[in-house]
Amino acid sequence: MSRISLLVIAAVAVLAVVFVSRSFADGNQSLPQVGQQAPDFTLPSQEGKPVSLDSFRGKWVVLYFYPKDMTSGCTIEAHNFQRDQEKFQKANAVVLGVSVDTVDSHKQFCAKDGLNFTLLSDADKKVVAQYGSLGNYAGFKIANRNTFLINPEGKIAKVWTKVDPSHHSEEVLTALNQLEGQ
Repeated sequence: MSRISLLVIAAVAVLAVVFVSRSFADGNQSLPQVGQQAPDFTLPSQEGKPVSLDSFRGKWVVLYFYPKDMTSGCTIEAHNFQRDQEKFQKANAVVLGVSVDTVDSHKQFCAKDGLNFTLLSDADKKVVAQYGSLGNYAGFKIANRNTFLINPEGKIAKVWTKVDPSHHSEEVLTALNQLEGQ
């Protein structure tokens, strides 16, 4: 190989590393951080009614993003949040699930799985992106499994990324109890 070819390959490699590093940094920067005001939004619920984040001022909000209705991990996570609804209510907290699925899909998911908390449809993927939670799976845009605990004043109190759906509800309750005790 000629010296010029080696230089070109090295330059391309350096540019690729810089590009990938910036992509990861930008992705992390787009996640709202603890202490920041939570981005406000209005989305339709499984009943088709508009739900706004600011309508929950004075309450804790568990805003969890999940990939797809009626899939195994998402069903486990939803069932656990459903199981713990009374504990969240006692802690003055509301649970809001968000995915890019349609209102009809959410309605079917709630009916099929006996869910009685609010699921929000972000079919335009704007809120998912606002919360740094837009992902790709096999070429489809989905919500990454991230959760934001928002305090009664509307500020981000805790952030979880790439959560394990099998015990995430308990993690959130533990954090909520710790933060309320401060």
